[in-house]
Amino acid sequence: MLLPLVGNAAEHMSAVTVAIKDKLDLSIGIACGSSVQIAAFVSPLMVVISWILGGSPRLTLDFHILESVCVFMAVLIVNTMLRDFTTNWLEGMVLVCGYFMLAGAVFFRVP
Repeated sequence: MLLPLVGNAAEHMSAVTVAIKDKLDLSIGIACGSSVQIAAFVSPLMVVISWILGGSPRLTLDFHILESVCVFMAVLIVNTMLRDFTTNWLEGMVLVCGYFMLAGAVFFRVP
């Protein structure tokens, strides 16, 4: 469980270091690759581990509509921002605001 956290911390640190050196395309590639790695490998692995360990709240990949909409909106926003391979402070602010809006929607949802 600790290995994905340490591995992603190293990936994020290298993405920031490369961005400081003004190699934005490599930095974006590292950040997006890390997200794809989590979505494609770690989430299903956690489901399988929860099945093996048993317990009351078993994890599934059956996402509710809110989680599906959040993932779709996040992908849509990032795709729109990265389409022209340039960036500015306003696009960064849109990404940060989008993150806070999605986090607020998940935090304040009614079960």
